[in-house]
Amino acid sequence: MLGLGMQEVLVIALIVLLLFGGKKIPELMKGLGKGVKSFKEGMKDITDEELEKKNADE
Repeated sequence: MLGLGMQEVLVIALIVLLLFGGKKIPELMKGLGKGVKSFKEGMKDITDEELEKKNADE
């Protein structure tokens, strides 16, 4: 995972927990999930448009 060991991941998780608190983390993860979903849908739309354009050219 990006060249990070288990100790580094735990330290980063601890820092995030201290900065945002336990109640804010689920909200952050929910927002992150929505962002990833939106990104994937956008990439799918671009791929679909490219396929339509390719089929129209043929």
